[in-house]
Amino acid sequence: MVQIIIDKQNGELAFRLERFENLNQFDHLQRKNYYSIILLKGNNYKLNVDVSNYELQGNQMICLSPYQPFMISSEESCSGWLLNFHPDFFCTYRHQNEIETEGILFNNFHGLPHFKISEKALFFNLIDQISKEMDRDSIAQHEVLVAFLKVILIEAVRQKKQSNKDIVPKFSDDQSEILQNLVDSIEKNYSELHSPKDYADVLCVSTKTLAGIVKKYLQQTPSSLISNRIIIEAKRELYLTSKPLKQIAANLGYDDEFYFSRFFKKKVGVSPDNYRKTVGFAKLEKL
Repeated sequence: MVQIIIDKQNGELAFRLERFENLNQFDHLQRKNYYSIILLKGNNYKLNVDVSNYELQGNQMICLSPYQPFMISSEESCSGWLLNFHPDFFCTYRHQNEIETEGILFNNFHGLPHFKISEKALFFNLIDQISKEMDRDSIAQHEVLVAFLKVILIEAVRQKKQSNKDIVPKFSDDQSEILQNLVDSIEKNYSELHSPKDYADVLCVSTKTLAGIVKKYLQQTPSSLISNRIIIEAKRELYLTSKPLKQIAANLGYDDEFYFSRFFKKKVGVSPDNYRKTVGFAKLEKL
C-alpha cells in the first residue's frame, strides 16, 4: 500500500506513506532528496548508513536526512512502514526550537541513525490516522498531516533521548573523556580544524588512539566525524539562506570554493547547487 501527495507547484513528492512486507526496495544503496522515517519490525537485519554498518533487532525507527545514503537487508522476514516528507512540506530547521529534531533524529554527526522503539502502539496509531487523512483529500489536509507528523517527530525525539541514555557505552574514564572532548572540540572548531591530527593535537593524544576510540564506540572514523559536521553546517546554509557558495565555503574554512564543491558532492552525492535546488533554500525566504 502506497499513498502519495505531490506538490502541485513543482510536481515533486511532498509526502508519502507506504506499508511494506519485505526489504526488497531497500536492498541497494540509495539517496533520496527528502526525509525518511522507517518503522521496521524484524528479528535480525542489517542497516548501512553513510559508511557505518549496524546489526539491528526488534522494533526500530530509522531516521534519514535528504541525500543520506542507506540500505537495509536481511535474510529473514521484515516488515514495517516508510514515511517520506520533503523539506518543502515540513521544514525541520524552522521548527528546531519546538521539536529538536536536528542533531537527534536527523543530522546527528556523532550519533546513531536508529533507536529501539519502546512504545510502538503510539506510532502505529498515528500512522493509521495519517493514512486515513491522506484518503480523505479534505480541506486543510496539509495542516492536519503536519500536525500528525509533528507528534511523530516529538515522540521520536523523546524515545530516542531515552534510548540514548539506556545504551550509553561502557567507556573507561579516560576514553569517555577523550570522546566527549573530541565531540565538543569538533563542535567548536569544525570551521577551522579539518584533520584528525588537528584534534589529536588539541586533545594531547595520538591519532591512532583517537581513531581507535571513535571506531570502537561510534563505528566511524575521526575524519568522518569532522567532515559530517562540516557538511551539516553547509546543508543548513544552503537550505535556509541565499548565500553564495563562495561565502559558505569561506565561513567553513575553505578558500577554494571549487574544492569545497567537490568535497560536498563526494560526501552528499550531489553538488551544492543541486542540493539547494532540490532540497530547499531561498524560496523559503520568500514565503
